[in-house]
Amino acid sequence: MFKKIKEDIETVFDQDPAARNYFEVILTYSGLHAIWAHRIAHAFFNRKFFFLARSISQISRFFTGVEIHPGAKIGRRFFIDHGMGVVIGETCEIGDNVTIFQGVTLGGTGKEKGKRHPTIKDNALVATGAKVLGSIVVGENSKVGAGSVVLKNVPPNSTVVGIPGKVVIQDGVKIRKDLNHSDLPDPMYDRLEQMENEMKQLREIILDMEKERSKHA
Repeated sequence: MFKKIKEDIETVFDQDPAARNYFEVILTYSGLHAIWAHRIAHAFFNRKFFFLARSISQISRFFTGVEIHPGAKIGRRFFIDHGMGVVIGETCEIGDNVTIFQGVTLGGTGKEKGKRHPTIKDNALVATGAKVLGSIVVGENSKVGAGSVVLKNVPPNSTVVGIPGKVVIQDGVKIRKDLNHSDLPDPMYDRLEQMENEMKQLREIILDMEKERSKHA
């Protein structure tokens, strides 16, 4: 237990250049507090003390701003930077040496049963405000850009950005060289454009029907 606690503290020093001393890290890092609370809640969850586990999770959420379901499986050297607004779902699985930032959601889509939350493999990074949704896998050494919404599997050694998330770098090679952050995909606009085209087609059909009717009148 003490070995894991020391490892968690050392991870903060490795990941955050603002960390100055052990006293400061132990007392002021909410992400670290959330991880420690989760370890306790997860132990109770595995022993089927579900209410107690959930209660610890909610108390931790109140004090840290980080919501981790006690059923989530988290590996070693997990680092939550700042942490406010982080949500990690029940069936989420997180590997070793994973880093996530504030506002990240590792959630479900509301459609699946059973395994319905993401699996984040070793050495992955999920940046500020990103949403990784559904029973998908973010591969080893991959990065999810800030504000991205990821709905499909991410290959290992990749970088994903945008809404919905698209792979722009894989194994060090750029997949899309003309990436422009001011011109990211807009699924809402695409859907509205599709609806507008369908309405035009319906108008044309109605006009044709009225012309045929007038001919036979």
